[in-house]
Amino acid sequence: MRRALSFLTVLGRASSPDTRTLSWFPLVGVGVGALVGGTWWVAGRIWPAWLAAAVAVAVDAVVTGCLHLDGLADAADGLIPPVSRSRRFEIMADPRVGAFGAVALVLVLILRVGSLASTVARPLVIAGLWCGSRTLMAVTARTLRSAHPDGGTTAAFVGEPDRARPSVLERYGVAVYGLGLAALLSVLGVGLRGCVVVGVEMVAFVAIIWFASRRLGGHTGDVLGAAGVIGETAGLLVLAAH
Repeated sequence: MRRALSFLTVLGRASSPDTRTLSWFPLVGVGVGALVGGTWWVAGRIWPAWLAAAVAVAVDAVVTGCLHLDGLADAADGLIPPVSRSRRFEIMADPRVGAFGAVALVLVLILRVGSLASTVARPLVIAGLWCGSRTLMAVTARTLRSAHPDGGTTAAFVGEPDRARPSVLERYGVAVYGLGLAALLSVLGVGLRGCVVVGVEMVAFVAIIWFASRRLGGHTGDVLGAAGVIGETAGLLVLAAH
């Protein structure tokens, strides 16, 4: 738990991830989502809806250290332009944010703030969505191929490429409990519509992973972060729909 918390947030002491860290991703997602959702609810009793939404989005960025937003910017810069596969990796490794990354960040932040400002505060749904995104990151890292021959960022979580294939329980156990928890929290927060919210999040996440696989031949840490942010945002749009 401590390793997952220190990797996914700015909380806790720094520690290197290991092969058990991914199993804790869903619970860390619940914690971060509960904090963001709780902030949204409390801020809504102090400020106008749009400002309360902005504060909640800011808290999410601060607590996560902008980890996934940085992944979104890097992934957008590397995946969208028509360049060679090797050039995509070079672009994504560049710490500078390009035009595609900047536009992606602005659009996503606007959609997140707008979605939260357009509906009443539902902290349990946010906890469910954030749990779902981290669960899908963990499942993808354990089941699908990394775009980097050496495993890239995910190597520390799943072991070296020549490591024995994870067991069925390792690969899918986190999916069962993580997505089940995400659905439960969302249903408790908004009724059966919560299943649709989480379902749309999953579809959006898978779409980004598929697109990245076509462009890179697999996933990267930046891609997982981008897919998580896009998935959460898609779920928020459904939550705000009339």
